Amino acid sequence: MSEQNHEVNEITEKLEETTLEEQPKAASQQVELTEEQEERYKLMRSVAEECIQEDELRNLIKMKKEQIICYDGFEPSGRIHIAQGVMKAVNVNRLTKAGCKFIFLVADWFALMNNKMGGDLEKIQTVGKYMIEVWKSIGMDLNNVEFVWSSEIINKDPNTYWLNVLDIARNNNLSRIKRCCQIMGRTEKDDLSAAQIFYPCMQCADIFYLKADICQLGMDQRKVNMLAREYSELKRKDKKTKSKFRFSPIVLSHHMLPGLDGSTKMAKSNPDAAIFMEDAETEVSRKIKIAFCEPGNVEKNPPLEYIKYIVLPMKEQFTVERKEENGGNIVYTKYEDIEADFKEQRLHPGDLKPALAKAINDILKPVRDHFKDNSEARELLAKVKKFNVTK
Repeated sequence: MSEQNHEVNEITEKLEETTLEEQPKAASQQVELTEEQEERYKLMRSVAEECIQEDELRNLIKMKKEQIICYDGFEPSGRIHIAQGVMKAVNVNRLTKAGCKFIFLVADWFALMNNKMGGDLEKIQTVGKYMIEVWKSIGMDLNNVEFVWSSEIINKDPNTYWLNVLDIARNNNLSRIKRCCQIMGRTEKDDLSAAQIFYPCMQCADIFYLKADICQLGMDQRKVNMLAREYSELKRKDKKTKSKFRFSPIVLSHHMLPGLDGSTKMAKSNPDAAIFMEDAETEVSRKIKIAFCEPGNVEKNPPLEYIKYIVLPMKEQFTVERKEENGGNIVYTKYEDIEADFKEQRLHPGDLKPALAKAINDILKPVRDHFKDNSEARELLAKVKKFNVTK
């Protein structure tokens, strides 16, 4: 093993082991913020299941005079489900309310490399336009949001982009890059194409090319975000590049919503286990009715998670309607109360599921109306529904 590869592996092991528990907890170790900055920090921190690192986030809020840049990239790969649609809108609105600018990278070239839509770029770009229409209609505040296409930004300054991609590739061995393949919905054991090997290097380069301060993606994208942090730390050791890499990107990884069947991640490939943003009311009710929801089980319970991450952030309350003999109607404003009642079986799946279906349908109504009333959006959806989803 070369000295350079040994150094890379050491940094990798150190950073990939980073957890929230390792972050400073003592008040004396924390970056002091003003009351206004502290509120911004709490709002930004609320979007993430994991933050790497909290002290760096506090320092960023305190020190950066320009607007903080957050980024997420998405592959246009088919119809959009509520984890991508509603949860993303909630997180974006919180971050822009905290004063950030949010850049969405519509990763059309990445979808092409990952063989989505059978590698048909025209179909991929149609899906990308449809996804933007979804976010517009669900209530995402677009004042500080920018949608950019990977095909356009790469061609805008290809020399800068590709030199960065090549440098990331040059400073990492193949095994390290393959460990990132989860970001594409693949495993290290899969027969990866050469394009899929290059994919993580390009996604890593996007972060620096977009000048992102914060990577706000799902937990499934953690490994490539850590790759970006490793690369930053490596470049700081070089006197020639130290000034350009003074800070590592902060990672705010949001929770991954499970499938309705109890699978760990909601996926388009299992339509009965996913609620799509323009699903009909009857379809939403049908899917929730068959969802995995054992009485008293709060450890593995998709409907409870949908209430926590979808309903309460959007509606600020959850109403359960039931007969007087079953306890009567109840309005919850705190998730902890819902979980406690369900655990003690004071709240039964037979009452929770219809209430959840009603709440989800209320949330999705503006999206349905948009795709019904807007001719351009309606045409996009009709095309997307005809496309075959490819893994």
